[in-house]
Formats: sequence, structure tokens, C-alpha cells
Amino acid sequence: MRAALSTAAGRPAILAAMRFDDELREAIRLRLADFDMSCRPEGHGLKRAAVAITVVTRDEDDAYGRAGDAAFLLTRRAPKLRAHAGQLALPGGRIDADETPQQAALRELEEEIGLGLDERHILGRLDDYPTRSGYLIAPIVVWAPHDAAMAPNPAEVAHVYRIPLAELRRPESPEIFSIPESDRPVIRLPTPMVNGHINAPTAALLYQFREVALEGRATRVEHFDQPVWAWR
Repeated sequence: MRAALSTAAGRPAILAAMRFDDELREAIRLRLADFDMSCRPEGHGLKRAAVAITVVTRDEDDAYGRAGDAAFLLTRRAPKLRAHAGQLALPGGRIDADETPQQAALRELEEEIGLGLDERHILGRLDDYPTRSGYLIAPIVVWAPHDAAMAPNPAEVAHVYRIPLAELRRPESPEIFSIPESDRPVIRLPTPMVNGHINAPTAALLYQFREVALEGRATRVEHFDQPVWAWR
């Protein structure tokens, strides 16, 4: 059962028991439409990239939730990839010269996990996020229909997780801490479902998705840093 809370905008707040339904889809879409997204101009020596924060339905009951709960897709990168092998990541990659960020995110979704969607499935976009490894990431929020089929590419993806959206709202999440190598705080998200943490930059993008799309708060995340091993 789901209750509702009031927000300043008069729209219902999404509570912990988030079901994959039209009400959730519309609430996310409206919050993203209201958000004053920050898009950096080209340049600054950064390569453009896009990732897909893809909302899907969970297909089974387990200790983390029920079938029919809303979730997001998270991948573990294949162990033999040249860059960031074995790391947890959102589907995504470089933006080609003739692409928009939206087109690149959808292309990467299909190339990595065989999920073929089009721009009708895009709900909105979050802030560009600059990484230590030289990329400017555009996070695109996508809604996949109930019957969307996936076929992960083993050359790129070792595993696909359907992480319940409720995991983003864990009381101990996010974890924010300092490191001697940076004067910026580092962010990570504890995620028992993957036996550890989701680290930045992915953690920063998912935290902003939580704040903007699930809570209706215009939170910025560019100031959050990444662990040193992710700087390369």
C-alpha cells in the first residue's frame, strides 16, 4: 500500500513502497520537467558521454523487494574491458559526433544490454557531471515498459541488477566522507544487493536522481568527488 505526502508544489511525494505504475512514471516526469537542469557548454577539455538511469519493474520477489516494484538498472562491467573492468556502472558511453545525449544513452542501452527503446521512453535529464577521468556525463532518465526484453552483451556486461528504487532511500544513504587527495567530499551509496557500495560518479548521478525525481528537491552534485581509483 502506498500513502501520499504533500510537497511544496502540491504534488504527491513518492514513498518507500514504490510500485512500477503510471502514477510513479508521471510523478518522475513532472519533477524532472520542473528541475532547472544545468548543462555545461562544449569544451573544457572533457569528452562528452551519456548514461541511462533506466526505471524498470522487478520481475521476482526476494529479500530486497517484490515483483512489480520499481527498480533501476545497474550493470557490472565485463572483467576484460580495457577501462573500468568489473566496476558497477549505469549503461552508457561516449556521445558520437552526430548524436544528442538522449540518442547516445538509448544506443548504449541497446548495445550493452539489448534493451531497445526510443525517445518516447525518456522522462527527462539531470545535470551534467564532470569526472576525474575526463568525461562530462549527461544522465538521461528512461522508463522501460513492463514487457521490455533484455539480452546483455557478455563482451561489455558481466551482470545486470534490478536495484529497487527504495534502496536509494536507505536511512544510511548516502555516505559522504573526505579523502586526503581532495578538498571535495566523496559520495557513495551503500547497496547490500551488490555486497558493497556504488561509488561516484555513478553514486553522484543516482543520488541526484533520488533527490530530484523521487523527493522533488533541486539538489546539485557536481561538488562531490570520486574515489582515487576512479580518477583514471
